[in-house]
Amino acid sequence: MNPNIERLKLLFLAAFAVLAVGAVTWHFGWVVPKKQCESARKWWDPGERICAQPVLISDITGRTIQDKQAEAEAKAAIGRAPAAAPVRP
Repeated sequence: MNPNIERLKLLFLAAFAVLAVGAVTWHFGWVVPKKQCESARKWWDPGERICAQPVLISDITGRTIQDKQAEAEAKAAIGRAPAAAPVRP
């Protein structure tokens, strides 16, 4: 067989193998962690590949949100359930 055809065959097989490994690495290194992070209602940073927990500014400053409906919506948006009211006997 022509040696050029053999060389081309090996070149295409090597290129296919490199691209397949790259696709698997991309999927399990970026796509799967992003989906897991977003399903946990956290923030995904693709540049650093970090899954971060969002924090309310009121938690940092110590100032409370005066409007109870707005506070409940803010906590629901970051995946934190609002604190339950104490049960009175």
